[in-house]
Amino acid sequence: MQNQTSPLILSFGVSDPVGAIGIQADLASFAAMGCHGLSVITSVQIGDTARTEDLQFIDPDWVADQARVVLEDMPVAAFKVGTLGSVENVSVIAEIVSDYPDIPLILDPFITQMPDQGFDSEDILMAMRELLIPQTTLLLVSAVELTRIAETWREPSFDDVMVADTMHLIDAGCEYVLVTGTPGEVHQVVNTLFNVSGVVRSDTWLRLPGSFVGAGSTLSAAITALLANGLDMPEAVLEAQEFTLAALAHAQRLGMGKLVPDRYFWAREPASGDVDQQADDEAD
Repeated sequence: MQNQTSPLILSFGVSDPVGAIGIQADLASFAAMGCHGLSVITSVQIGDTARTEDLQFIDPDWVADQARVVLEDMPVAAFKVGTLGSVENVSVIAEIVSDYPDIPLILDPFITQMPDQGFDSEDILMAMRELLIPQTTLLLVSAVELTRIAETWREPSFDDVMVADTMHLIDAGCEYVLVTGTPGEVHQVVNTLFNVSGVVRSDTWLRLPGSFVGAGSTLSAAITALLANGLDMPEAVLEAQEFTLAALAHAQRLGMGKLVPDRYFWAREPASGDVDQQADDEAD
């Protein structure tokens, strides 16, 4: 008798030797949520906990072959798309996911963490806006990243145009946009979820001390996994934020650079019985 399989998620992204972002981070977050991650490598990163030094992009034919072979063999419950690498890879991924319109697509390109690609960066943003975002169920961007995308269709502005920029993307076909780091108090983090009706929810969290790498990757991967488990979007976004905050609170200093979220914090916490026993031992 075949055992019931965990929800399968196909993630497109960068291979990070540290495991702070990209495919390795996605697989850890998926597993923490009871899902099985499948991976398509779009680029290989050279970097450590302090910085990304370089990227080697994977040939788009290889990207396509990785995905097609897996999709012909297994049914997936969700797609997650991270670092895209090149315009050609954007086109290939957009073509692949267009064959599966009923599968939710979470797009988290975490633009600001990648090295500047000069004029190629602008082309990638344009291709992403035209080819991928109209197919996206949830786009996760910081306020800074949203501005960079918006400047592919409008002139730079000093006005508060975040809501207008977000609604422009939703009008283009994106179902939800989660903007992280929306304006708030200095000691707070405010994340706001939008859909065609406007603000769906806005959540405020105390800003944790320290410098982290991989917070956004953890958040988008957790949302993807919760959607694959059947939660609706607003609930998935809330629970994913709670998970991410806990992973950051238990972050580890793996090297000399930034702290890395611990996606398995829950597995390392002592059971309540162990805590009681420890308290009894200390009392004796």
